[in-house]
Amino acid sequence: MLLAALVAGRSAVGRVGLLFVDGHEDAWDPRASPTGEAADSELGLALGQHPDALPGPLASQPPLLDPADVAMLGARDADELAAHGQPSLADQVLLLRPKDLREAGIAAATRRAVEAIGARRPWWLHVDLDVLATDQLAAVDYPQDGGLTWIELTELVGTALSRRDCLGWTLCIYNPDLDPDRTEARKIVDFVGQFRR
Repeated sequence: MLLAALVAGRSAVGRVGLLFVDGHEDAWDPRASPTGEAADSELGLALGQHPDALPGPLASQPPLLDPADVAMLGARDADELAAHGQPSLADQVLLLRPKDLREAGIAAATRRAVEAIGARRPWWLHVDLDVLATDQLAAVDYPQDGGLTWIELTELVGTALSRRDCLGWTLCIYNPDLDPDRTEARKIVDFVGQFRR
């Protein structure tokens, strides 16, 4: 989903930035992914990493993003990456972990990230709901300790969407099999409903 949005954005306006809000960095070498899912590698692929792991037609495509145009908010999988020998993107992109966001203030940190990527070009907002703490949203496939609250995510997304240079927004990750009474689904619908214009 994210890769398609970035291709469309680049086709429409040229070079784009990305505000990536996710509990994971999603830049695994596809050959090392513990799940085998493309979503484990989506940001890495957009940045042009691991071309030798891709079929020829994909490997020959230019990167969709420049690292200077990416800000990552909320990732908290550094220990997992280190345990599997996967490098972090922390030295390539602006990376603000939940602790960093709280220390700076959610809105202020989001504005800083947007200014870093959006000062020169339009940008896309991508939100993976596993950025939330598990006690906030349990219907995700890969829960992990820590994470944001719904209130914090609402402040973050509201701050981002208030900017005119935001091209659009993708929202992903919900497993209905983990939500038999649809309690979690209603939380997501209520969350999205706050940003209707």
